[in-house]
Amino acid sequence: MRRRHLLASGLALASGPVLPRAWAQAPTPNLADGNPPPRRTHALSLLGEPSLPADFTHWPWVNPDAPKGGQMTLTAIGSFDSFNGYILRGTPAVGLTMLYDTLTLPSSEEASTEYGHLVKAIEVPRDGRGVAFELREEARWHDGKPITADDVVWTFNTLRQHGRPFYRAYWADVAEVVAEGPRRVVYRFSTNENRELPQILGQMAVLPRHWWEGKDFTQPGLTVPLGSGPYRIESFEPGRSVVYRRVPDYWGRNLPTRKGTNNVDITRYEYFRDTTVALEAFKAGQIDLRTENVAKDWATAYDFPAVRRGLVKREEIPHELPTGMQGFAMNLRRPLFQDKRVREALGLMFDFEWMNANLFYGSYTRTTSYFSNSELAANGLPSEGELMVLSAFRGKLPEALFTTEFRVPLSDGSNNNRENARKALGLLREAGWEVKERRLVNGQGQPFSFEILLNGPTFERIALPYIQALQRLGVEARVRTIDPAQYQVRMDDFDYDMTTVVIPESLSPGNEQRDFWTSAKAREKGSLNYMGIADPVVDALVELVISAPDRQALIDRTRALDRVLLWGHYVIPHWHSRTFRVAWWDKFGRPEHNPRYALAIDSWWVDTGRERALPADRSTAQ
Repeated sequence: MRRRHLLASGLALASGPVLPRAWAQAPTPNLADGNPPPRRTHALSLLGEPSLPADFTHWPWVNPDAPKGGQMTLTAIGSFDSFNGYILRGTPAVGLTMLYDTLTLPSSEEASTEYGHLVKAIEVPRDGRGVAFELREEARWHDGKPITADDVVWTFNTLRQHGRPFYRAYWADVAEVVAEGPRRVVYRFSTNENRELPQILGQMAVLPRHWWEGKDFTQPGLTVPLGSGPYRIESFEPGRSVVYRRVPDYWGRNLPTRKGTNNVDITRYEYFRDTTVALEAFKAGQIDLRTENVAKDWATAYDFPAVRRGLVKREEIPHELPTGMQGFAMNLRRPLFQDKRVREALGLMFDFEWMNANLFYGSYTRTTSYFSNSELAANGLPSEGELMVLSAFRGKLPEALFTTEFRVPLSDGSNNNRENARKALGLLREAGWEVKERRLVNGQGQPFSFEILLNGPTFERIALPYIQALQRLGVEARVRTIDPAQYQVRMDDFDYDMTTVVIPESLSPGNEQRDFWTSAKAREKGSLNYMGIADPVVDALVELVISAPDRQALIDRTRALDRVLLWGHYVIPHWHSRTFRVAWWDKFGRPEHNPRYALAIDSWWVDTGRERALPADRSTAQ
C-alpha cells in the first residue's frame, strides 16, 4: 500500500521557529541579499532526480490512446453509510478517491516520486523549511468554479482539526499554511529535518470549501459531494451499491498524469456481506474483475466452465511493493498482554508451516519484518549503521537484540510442535502463569482467556487452528466475528483483545510512523497504533526515521526501528504474497507493461470486440 491510500482512507507535535515569509512572497528573491532562490521543479523525489522530464506526455506504462467507454463492475465487502471518508464516524463508500484531485500524483514506476497534478510548479526553499505549490489555472470543480489556494488551505486545516487522528500525526511538523494569491499555497515547517513533508502534503486530496460551507464536516452522510476528479457519483443504494460515472469534460483529462487512465465510463461497486458470496457473483458474471486474497480459492475455486472456455482470464502479476505487516495484533491496553514474555509465548504457538502447506497450497512467504520485501527490513545482526543508532538506547533494549538474529518461530509443519510449546510454557511460567487442571491460570487462579476479533469469516479458518494450538497450553481463546461496520467502531475504540491488522509500509517510511507506533497515539482513539505501543525508545526512533538526512540514514534508522518492534513481540506475523492475483471476464484491454508498484487497473479499458464475444447472459457460461 502506498501512502496515498492512507490519506484516502483517512486513515511529538511540532514546535520551533516559523519560517520567514520572505522566500515565499517573492518568486525571484534578490540574490544580492544573500537569500538564494527556492528550488523550482515539476516533481519531488526522495531518491534522486525524477526520471520523467517536465514535458513528459503520459505515464510510461499507459496506452495514451486507450478508448473510452463501457462499464467495470467490482466488489466491495460489508456496507456503507457515508460519502465522507475523512472522519472517524460512519462507514465510507469505496471509490471515493475518484471524486477528488490531489496536488501531486505518484509515479507507479518510481519509488517515492510525485509529479505535479493540480499544481504546475513546486518550490522548495534551500533551507528545507517549507514548500510552495502553484495551482493550474484550468483546475475546476465539477460545478465549473476554479480550484483555489483557499480550498487547499481550508482542506488542510479542516482535516487536521476535524479529520481522523492520522492527519494530526502525519502533518505534525507543519507550522502554518497560507494562501498567497488565488493559486499559490505556502506551507511553513517547524523543522528542516522532515525531508518527505513536501511530498506527503502533495498527496492531499483537495476539498471544495464553498460546497462545505454551512455543512458539518464532522458528520457522516449520503449527500453526494462535489468533486473535481475524473468521476462523480451517479447513483447509489445505501449499503448495497454505488455507481461512479466518468466526467466527460473533466478538466485534467489531457494532463500527462491522467492521459490513458480512467478509461471506463462507469465504475460500479456491488456490496456483499462476505467474500464467498462475492466470488459466486463473479462466477455468475455479475462482477467483471476481482483480486483474489484467499490462497485456497485461487487454487481451487477458479476451475469453472467460463475459465476453461477462456471467457475468464486470471493471472498472477508480480510487484515490488513492500508488503508491510499483517498479523495477529495483541492489545497492550489489556493487562493480559503487557508482559513481553506472554506475547512471545503466544507467537511460538502459531504454526505457519502447517497452515501454508494445508490451507494456503504453499503460496505464501512468512513475514519476518514490518518492512518485508524491501531493503528497509532488518535481517541478521545489526549493521554498523544500525549500531550507531541503537547504541544510544543500550540498556533500554534487550541485550539479545545486539547479539542474536531475530527469527520468527519455525515448526516442523506437523501442527504439533512440542518444542515450541515447551518454550512457550517456560516463558509463561516466568511471567507467573501455571497449568492447573489443564487450564492456564495466574497466581490468583484467574484463567488465561481472550477473544480474537474478526471482521468476516475468511480468517476463521486461520484463527481456529491457532486456538486449538493454544488449548494445548491451557489457554482459553475464542473467535468473535462481526460485520465490518461494527468492527471499525471497535477498532477505533481499541475495544479488542487480539485482532488481525494490516500495517502498510512504503519504500520511504516517514511521518505516518507516528500514527503507527508512538506513545501519544496509543492513547488517541481512531489512531493506527493498534497494539497500544508506548515506548520512549520507539518514539525516539520514529523521529529519527522522519528526520533521516539521506537514503542510507533512512535505511539504517528504519532497520533499527524494525528490529526494536520485532523484539517487542507486539504482533504475531502472518505471511505475504509478492504478486497481485487477478481474475477478470475477458472484456478488457490492458497495457503491455504493468508498473512495479501498483496494479494500475485504472489504465485498463473496455474492448468492445471482446465484450461482444462474451455471452449476453454470462451465468450460462458457468
